[in-house]
Amino acid sequence: MKTLRLILGDQLNHNHSWFKEEDEKVIYFVAEMRQETDYVAHHIQKVVAFFESMANFAEWMKERGHEVIYYTLDSEENKQDLVKNLDHLISKFSIGKFEYQLPDEYRLDEQLSTYCNGLSIPSEAYDTEHFLTKRKDLEEFFKGKKQMVMEYFYRDMRKKYDIMMVNDKNPEGGKWNFDQSNRKKWKGSPEIPHERGFRKDVSETLNRIENAGIETIGNIDPKQFSWPTSREDSLSVLRYFCKELLVHFGDYQDAMHTDEAFLFHSRLSFAMNSKMLHPLEVIEAVVEYWQENKDSIDISQVEGFVRQILGWREFMRGIYWKEMPEYTKMNKLENKNPLPEFFWTGNTKMNCLKTSIGQSLENAYAHHIQRLMITGNYALLTQCDPDEVDRWYLGIYIDAIEWVEITNTRGMSQFADGGIVATKPYVSSGNYINKMSNYCGSCHYNVKKKTGEDACPFNSLYWNFLDDKKEYFKNNQRMGMMMNLLNKKDPEELSALKERAAEIMKNPDNF
Repeated sequence: MKTLRLILGDQLNHNHSWFKEEDEKVIYFVAEMRQETDYVAHHIQKVVAFFESMANFAEWMKERGHEVIYYTLDSEENKQDLVKNLDHLISKFSIGKFEYQLPDEYRLDEQLSTYCNGLSIPSEAYDTEHFLTKRKDLEEFFKGKKQMVMEYFYRDMRKKYDIMMVNDKNPEGGKWNFDQSNRKKWKGSPEIPHERGFRKDVSETLNRIENAGIETIGNIDPKQFSWPTSREDSLSVLRYFCKELLVHFGDYQDAMHTDEAFLFHSRLSFAMNSKMLHPLEVIEAVVEYWQENKDSIDISQVEGFVRQILGWREFMRGIYWKEMPEYTKMNKLENKNPLPEFFWTGNTKMNCLKTSIGQSLENAYAHHIQRLMITGNYALLTQCDPDEVDRWYLGIYIDAIEWVEITNTRGMSQFADGGIVATKPYVSSGNYINKMSNYCGSCHYNVKKKTGEDACPFNSLYWNFLDDKKEYFKNNQRMGMMMNLLNKKDPEELSALKERAAEIMKNPDNF
């Protein structure tokens, strides 16, 4: 009796227990499918990266004696649909049992659960052996609490995994969080090493995607593809981050600059979200490197990185499985405006948006502050429909898989969940952007002006948003100071701000 095992495109875990021993009675199945390329318009580099990584993983399995069926996009037997492909293989090979790893996306989890319920043969689901928490751990951790605060969860994870701890109660460095040290503006120094690239030729994969007529967004140079698409690549990027970038990562993790797309960021998120790297091995490698180089690397550089993975990444996944599927429909602020066309082109006179979107289209990447305080900030201030915002973020970024994308956009960025993830909306005027970047210096608009044709659009949009949503936020303690400032605004000034904001929201692509 043969067993069919499914491996999804984001389940490329080389250390999974499935692969410890070869078994001639097991067939592994990996497939490039239109079902996965077409549910949203993805960045072309994202599709290429997943297909290249899947093919490399299948080859790795074959080299270790496993029987693998790999459907490329143009395989004759490929039905382009997961259920149809599974039905075909089960019939063709007289499969006696079907096994799969639990998907991280709710839609696939539902699809496979429903499929298995209707199967006439036994089926079994396994853990992906990747995350540091189970699906419901976060829900259990905050059971009975009024609010889920990431910091408490993060501290518990530090203790649980003994990460940067002096003993079972006290963190290294005397405090848990060095976020206050992670807000420097990069002004041209220290020098930023070139990102660890690979310059791979992915023409064959790209041609397969283009010949299939798949709708994609963004740009690609098929001869110079620089994202990691194998475990070897991924480990190389991790080592490079430790040796070249970690020393200044924390200081400048929130900084933005027109000339630097990556700054000191690791570019490891795709490798982790496709599971080529395990989060604990990434954390341990970084912490170990820091411990060996404490004379040159401050703890604040390391803690900020660890917090993103051990705290934020696991926290967001826990929120996802606690709140789905209702989370996809949440729109507590009732925002309905369409996303401006310039989100797909970068054609805007606002330099911060032009740069951040341009980098996203060029690299399938923008770092967390660009996503939160530039594109996300603008989308929220202009009261865009969170459905449209979700689709854009899910499509454009190489590391975007729904479990991590939707909680960050609909929750953290757009406050559409009403405060499940964040205690207040992350909005700002142009002042914050000017503080953390060089964007404003060469912008068409004047960051210091609030009204008038050359005034920074973020300034009027900010006050208009606070005024439009004041009823919703009147009892939010963290918004108290801003609400008081709003109430003290001169009525004529506020009217002028709202008039300017209305003009921007009516014709966003003219700005």
